[in-house]
Amino acid sequence: MELQLLKLKVELLCLGVKLPPESDKGRRFGAGPAGGQYIILPGGSCVNAATWPHYASKSRWVMQLTPRGLYLKSGSMEVPAEIVPKPRFYSKKTSDGIPMWKVARLHGVDCLATTVLQSCWYWRQGLQCKFCGIELSLRHGHTILHKKPRQLAEVVQAALEEGICSHVTLTTGTPASGDMGAGILAEALQAVKSVDDIPVHVQLEPPSDLRHLDKLMEAETIGVHVETMDPEVFARICPGKARRGYEPYYKAWIYCVDNWGRGQVSTFLIAGLGEQPRSLVESSKKLAELGVIPYIVPLRPIEETPMQHAKPPSPEELTKVYIKAARALLEEGLDPLSSKAGCVRCGACSALSDAFKLIKSRSLKAMLSL
Repeated sequence: MELQLLKLKVELLCLGVKLPPESDKGRRFGAGPAGGQYIILPGGSCVNAATWPHYASKSRWVMQLTPRGLYLKSGSMEVPAEIVPKPRFYSKKTSDGIPMWKVARLHGVDCLATTVLQSCWYWRQGLQCKFCGIELSLRHGHTILHKKPRQLAEVVQAALEEGICSHVTLTTGTPASGDMGAGILAEALQAVKSVDDIPVHVQLEPPSDLRHLDKLMEAETIGVHVETMDPEVFARICPGKARRGYEPYYKAWIYCVDNWGRGQVSTFLIAGLGEQPRSLVESSKKLAELGVIPYIVPLRPIEETPMQHAKPPSPEELTKVYIKAARALLEEGLDPLSSKAGCVRCGACSALSDAFKLIKSRSLKAMLSL
């Protein structure tokens, strides 16, 4: 049963689901895996199922409301499921009149997340990552440019009062400054912590001087996102980041592991940018050896980006990648289920934690035969 649910989650991540008419399809743009709806599967695993991408309308999975409740259906197969309800605080405004949903949003079942600075210097230079829609959210009026500390504090307070928030993710577009946004994130971090000592995850590029990261020590976890460790794909898909090369990332990962601890540092690896599955597995092993969680997510093509018509990765191949990456984590003594805050703890955009649970409960030989 666990293996079938893992395969289902990966398929929903990659190929999506058809929702009932008039259903909320989730946020359409953004810096991360946008264009999805959060669905809770049997056993409690949450999945950010693709809904907006062009291929989602052709998914074999349909969400249907029956007299017995909500079900994911495909032919004769039925799987009970729930859609994470829209938070009540979305209807509220901050003290300066900004709709709270434009300041921060609920990700998964209990993670409040926001992009503190909704712009990126690479977009000014024509060097943005080709899958990213960070500035499209701003262009379409779905957010505001810079979330002020007071606004964040008010939204965190509202989410806590509603009882739907147990950790917070703070990310940022890359500004034209050497700290890569560490100062902006530090202000946001202090604002959140002033409300409640809730676990916080921060995400940014490697600063030119790693001592800038010291401003973020109050955060429980940190992400330094490389996106891909395939050099050719890196140069083609992430031209701005690729100009810096991989060395700043390795230095930052080591620095972060020394300060935050093994398993509390992560990086996104996006499957479907053009790399081979073997590359994802080898990259995961290298990262695990460093003490870094390789948070593998399938490409989620976002409308109006250069990759809007890209094909998602094969769910079958990606399932194997997840299992092998989970094995690498197990061998290095890393447990994604022990992450204190952020994307790894949430787990809705990746099946890494699901695969990790599986591989812990089954023999290695059985898993490698899949």
